[in-house]
Amino acid sequence: MNDGFAKYHPLVNFLYFALVIGYSMILRHPLAQAISLVCACAYAIQVQGGKAVRFCLRSCLPVMALTVLFDPAFNHEGVTILLYFPTGNPLTLESILYGLSAGVMLVTVMVWFSNFVRVITSDKFIYLFGRIIPALSLVLSMTLRFIPKFKAQLQLVKDAQKAMGRDLAYGSLWQRIRLAVTILSIMVTWALENAIETADSMKSRGYGLKGRTAFSIYRFEERDKLAMVFLLFCGAYLTTGAIASAFEFRYFPDIFCVQMNAVTLSFQIVYLCMCIMPVVLNAAEERTWKAIHSKL
Repeated sequence: MNDGFAKYHPLVNFLYFALVIGYSMILRHPLAQAISLVCACAYAIQVQGGKAVRFCLRSCLPVMALTVLFDPAFNHEGVTILLYFPTGNPLTLESILYGLSAGVMLVTVMVWFSNFVRVITSDKFIYLFGRIIPALSLVLSMTLRFIPKFKAQLQLVKDAQKAMGRDLAYGSLWQRIRLAVTILSIMVTWALENAIETADSMKSRGYGLKGRTAFSIYRFEERDKLAMVFLLFCGAYLTTGAIASAFEFRYFPDIFCVQMNAVTLSFQIVYLCMCIMPVVLNAAEERTWKAIHSKL
């Protein structure tokens, strides 16, 4: 499925991810965490399909499981003691729930960042920050591009070595180690050469010089204005709620949750509306295209 939200102005995209990632790290209320996680996964699956599911199963679930297991082993705070370890340290319900909360937070941020990297491409990043912080924006854009390019180049090198009869899956342990070192040397050389070529190319184009103009295909349209107003409202409203402790949830020494009423529920609803925004926009665009196609 095409990502209609990614077609919005880069400033709208960046503001959205800054808000959802920031609040995903700050808000510890279970309902807010569930909203952010579900919306992040829904957005990723809506656009990437099975690839997003594999990412969640291979990367996110192990991170959550490790956090849930390790936090109670080292954190013994809490008043609800379930049992005692052989060392004499208690296992508390609060530490288990806190570890679960930390795992959910890490997984949510990972999924949001996977969406961020896909939407905020290197050209968008340079467009946003090229004039403000030219050197840093170039380095960050190169970093965002480096991982997928590195993976593609690594696969190319491995295929070339395999065609030459040097498959990593065969041979003695010493032969496979030598081949792995050879591939690593090739990739390090490629990475250094690629960085130098990119830096020389940008320097020859006058990147970062004062008064340099740049071509841009991005236009701030009416839909971008509406989206920007909506995001600014959500950000201001949620910040007010965070300051007023509308999302307060405490794990230690005992579990405490702010009372849910019409006011606190309104903050959760606004948070849901903000997080689900790309999913709704993509669904609306898909429905519009299907309606147009049916009339042809």
